[in-house]
Amino acid sequence: MKNLIFSICVLFFIEEVQAQINLPIPVNLKKAFDKNTRSNDGKPGKNYWQNHAVYNIDVNFDPTTRIVKGTVEINYINNSPDTLKEIVFKLYPNIYKKGSPRLMKIEDEDATDGVSIEKIVLNEETLAEKNRRIDGTNMSVRVKPFLPKQSGKFKISYSYLLNKKSHIRTGQVEDGAYFIAYFFPRIAVYDDIDGWNRNPYLGTQEFYNDFCDFTTRVTVPANYVVWATGDLTNSNAIFTDKFQQRIKQAETNDSYITIIDSTDIKNEQITKSDTTNTWIFEAKHVTDAVFALSNHYIWQSSSLVVDKATGRRTRVDAVFNPKHKDYFNVAADAHKTVEAMSYSFPKWPYPYSHETVFDGLDQMEYPMMVNDNPVEDRAESIELTDHEIFHTMFPFYMGINETKYGWMDEGWATIGEWLISPMIDTSIVDEYGITAVERSAGTEVDMPIVTLTTQEYGTSMFINSYPKPAMGYLFVKDMLGDDLFYKGLHNYFRNWNGKHPIPYDFFNSMNEGSGKNINWFWKRWFFDNGVPDLAITKVAGKQITIQSKGTKPVPVDVTVTFSDGSTEKIHRTIAVWEKGNTSVSVNVSSAKKIKTVKLGSTYVPDVNKADNIYEVK
Repeated sequence: MKNLIFSICVLFFIEEVQAQINLPIPVNLKKAFDKNTRSNDGKPGKNYWQNHAVYNIDVNFDPTTRIVKGTVEINYINNSPDTLKEIVFKLYPNIYKKGSPRLMKIEDEDATDGVSIEKIVLNEETLAEKNRRIDGTNMSVRVKPFLPKQSGKFKISYSYLLNKKSHIRTGQVEDGAYFIAYFFPRIAVYDDIDGWNRNPYLGTQEFYNDFCDFTTRVTVPANYVVWATGDLTNSNAIFTDKFQQRIKQAETNDSYITIIDSTDIKNEQITKSDTTNTWIFEAKHVTDAVFALSNHYIWQSSSLVVDKATGRRTRVDAVFNPKHKDYFNVAADAHKTVEAMSYSFPKWPYPYSHETVFDGLDQMEYPMMVNDNPVEDRAESIELTDHEIFHTMFPFYMGINETKYGWMDEGWATIGEWLISPMIDTSIVDEYGITAVERSAGTEVDMPIVTLTTQEYGTSMFINSYPKPAMGYLFVKDMLGDDLFYKGLHNYFRNWNGKHPIPYDFFNSMNEGSGKNINWFWKRWFFDNGVPDLAITKVAGKQITIQSKGTKPVPVDVTVTFSDGSTEKIHRTIAVWEKGNTSVSVNVSSAKKIKTVKLGSTYVPDVNKADNIYEVK
């Protein structure tokens, strides 16, 4: 009886300790919780705020000179409790400016004088050039103080030379095809965590922008077609009747429509004008606006219902050079990706009216647009398409600070790729990043996932942004089961759509929404050092003992082969390690004679696989 009472007390003690696990939090982030801009239940705090802007952009692009020239009007409101004595702008094209710091190589001919700021006007007053300081991709402008809740109207005239050979997410793809991103001065994020986002754009870490409204007017020669973030509001003024009808057909039909084919391009009767066209796009509550254009790309399209409750449809496009044969599958792959995201994973209605995959020279996502290079391998094409489209949810729907927390968006795109690719092609087993985790685990480049992306480079940045967090999400999904997992994930969506979550907002939202405190796993997988390392230590009769030699909790997958060649698979989720135990036993159900026992599966890394096979003598 004493032993029983002692065992029960130990069990209650362990459970109490597990329940009391708190995640370590840096003091600067703790201040946000103290000020009630964030809360421990995962919701934005009662004092949460974020600034907002309305952008009206007029941009002219000349393909012969590659000059991007425009004006941008920005109506900016300071919703913060702080008085702003300067406004920080992002000049992302300055990554190509001579002397700018960067972590990616550019060709000499793409080194330019950067963005030329011709004039800055604030509330009808021209600001003196001495009031602004440009440092790489940041421009700080001294202004009359913006008081809390005060708004102001900027008007900026600017120009720059578009890059031709060094395609860092934007630039000339080939003669007659261009993907143009980061093409206007924008106000940097001012938030409750860091104040101004002064992290420079170096080419490796990605972006952090506010949710804003954009009206973009793009003027180009008449033989070019433009695709962009937002809805085209003047289609009737641009396209001839035949193409308007095709677009409408694509937007209301599940079948695939070729809106523009090679014959149409040769006939040069796609647009009404024979000189220039100004294309007008509108997008509300998005973090960025980009556009792409070509005078020889074909356009395939379809649409689907993404929200059965409302009947809302999303148009899905593939826009490409027909010499890239892999792209003839992209329209269907993109369609299936949007469908899978809406109904299978993450089971949330696709939020945008269109998604356009453009044949470019990179692998990069934007609101409603994807810039993807062509690839010959069929599986790779599928994986690239669904990975980049999945970014619609992270970072765009959720407003993540990719610059600091790359794992909060790339990790989700990676698990999206792992799960959706086999839905498109059942032969695909996507092992992206698994080997890299096993090779680097426990080495000096293996840092905790929560390490700021700005402090990482190379292998560290890759494994912490892509496969390691993806594994963490996958393991939690497996442990909770779909019902509780989606309750947690959808709680996160509802809490932080259109806002700026930090890691603790995600962890807290998942805990609260699922009704399960998972801090024991969040801490061990995302915060702590250690390696994943399981081993088979004993096979006694029908019982198999698995030891966790490492400290990283991973699922247990056992394949038992019997003497007659038949097999039995046994699976245990990460829940078996919740209590801090270092071993677990599993039982074989079959009475057949065991020949071999093998440990491991595709998404379970193991630094030492030599002890993962057990031969029964």
